[in-house]
Amino acid sequence: MSTVARITSISSRSETSFDDAVKGGIQRASATLRNVSGAWVKEQKVEVTDGAISGYQVVLEVTFVLDD
Repeated sequence: MSTVARITSISSRSETSFDDAVKGGIQRASATLRNVSGAWVKEQKVEVTDGAISGYQVVLEVTFVLDD
């Protein structure tokens, strides 16, 4: 028996940290997609307002296994 997976890109933002942005992205993907099996961070970006970091954004590549 073989397994087939699909990869999709999502973007997630947090005002707290990159870690929080990743966690939020995985939670949202898991609520929408079945069988999420992993993810990797493709891009990271900070938003700056008045010389201070005001937001953290990540682009995630999320892997999920397709149903048989």
